[in-house]
Amino acid sequence: MSTAENSRPALFDRIFKPEHIILENGHTIDRPKSRMPLILTVLVIVVWISVVATGFNFHTIIDRRNQLTVILSQIFQPKWSYLDKVWKPLIETIKMSLMGTVIGCLLGLPMAIFASTNINKNKPVVVILRLILAVLRSVPTLIYAYMFALIFSLGAFAGTIAIVIFTLGIVAKMLYESIETIDMKPYEAMVSFGANTLQAFWAACMPQILPTYLDDCLYCFELNVRASSILGYVGAGGLGVLIRERTGLRDYTNLGTVLLTLFVVVLLIDWLSDWLRSKLS
Repeated sequence: MSTAENSRPALFDRIFKPEHIILENGHTIDRPKSRMPLILTVLVIVVWISVVATGFNFHTIIDRRNQLTVILSQIFQPKWSYLDKVWKPLIETIKMSLMGTVIGCLLGLPMAIFASTNINKNKPVVVILRLILAVLRSVPTLIYAYMFALIFSLGAFAGTIAIVIFTLGIVAKMLYESIETIDMKPYEAMVSFGANTLQAFWAACMPQILPTYLDDCLYCFELNVRASSILGYVGAGGLGVLIRERTGLRDYTNLGTVLLTLFVVVLLIDWLSDWLRSKLS
């Protein structure tokens, strides 16, 4: 690119000409006009289009505010006697999350290795693998659960497979980005001594990415506990079954028991993950 092209003013400055200011010493400077009015105008237009497209209505919120307070008041008055029916689905939810996370993270490691441009020099393979990972990440876990519930029948197995697929996409994506930032000199040295790709990666690269890999696994476990709690809406087991039943029956008191239990579990898992991360770092 030439110097003239580099010095060409931005499109905004070509449309909205800068203001010429003459200083006391006779020199002239150009003061660009503020972009804030343009940004605010575009933002207002986008918000207005979004309101029209979604049918958002403040009047509906105001008119129905009493229903919100009624429902919330029932949710915040949980019945502790209902806990006996919550424990089994809760444990099932944690099992689904744990199993799905472990399997997904294990599968994500080799996928990330072969999707890294500094490890795999075969560009078509890298492009295909990254395209597959992009597709896996783009589909919500709930959709996967619905698909696998139709294939493998209702139950926690379908939810576990859905979590495996989603975790695979997330972990592999974050991991291959980390792999591409590591020091490749130890890897190249081992390859020059005759080690194959996997042997060289395990000995030279794995120690560099292990803390990041474990951190990514913990992060996905946190996500999966939250996600698996609603997979029961499509028949994939866990707490979602209870949430769907209590919501359908408008039993908001017992729904509050389920949600409070889930909140405590997620809070404990977040605390445990933060503690493990501090040890890893």
